Amino acid sequence: MSISPNIAHQDLTYQIIGCAMRIHGRVKPGLPEKHFQRALTAEMIESGLALQEEYFVEVYDKNSLWLGRLYLDHFVSGLIPQEDKAVTRPMNNKDMAQVIGQFAATGTLVGLLINFGRPRLEFHRILRPETLQDWQQYARPYLWRPPGTTAPPGHEAKVPARGEPQSVSSVVIRC
Repeated sequence: MSISPNIAHQDLTYQIIGCAMRIHGRVKPGLPEKHFQRALTAEMIESGLALQEEYFVEVYDKNSLWLGRLYLDHFVSGLIPQEDKAVTRPMNNKDMAQVIGQFAATGTLVGLLINFGRPRLEFHRILRPETLQDWQQYARPYLWRPPGTTAPPGHEAKVPARGEPQSVSSVVIRC
C-alpha cells in the first residue's frame, strides 16, 4: 500500500481497517455493536496496536460548566478516534458528524467510522476539517451525564459507569 504524506496516520488507519475486516469475516452481521467492539478490541491488541476502549473526554463549556462525557469506542495510539456501528443502513452525515465532534474533543487529525452491520464491511477514514467552527453541535447528542447530575465529575454522587474507561482527559468547548 502506498502511504500518502497528505493523510495523517494512514499506516495506522490501514492496520485498524485490516483488523475490522478480519472481525467482519469471522463475526457475521446481526449482533449488537458492543459484540463487534469487544471483538475488534481483542483483534487490535493481538495485532500489537495500543488502544483504549471506551475512552472518554470530560467536556466543559467556556465558563467551566461540566457538560458531560464524550465516549469514544476506541482511541488508538492516542491518535485516532474509532467509532463502531452495527446497523443495516449505510452510514450517513450524522454518523460522520459524530467522528467530527470527536476530532474537536481530542485534537486529532483523522478518525475512523466502521459499520459491521452490513453484508460488506463499511468503513470511512474521515479527515479533520480545516475548520471546526460550531463543532459543539456535532458532539452534544453524544454527551453522557448521569441522570439528574449537574455537578462536575468527582463532585456528584456515585456515577454509574458506561463500561470501564481506562483513561480520561478534559477539553473546553466554546458554546
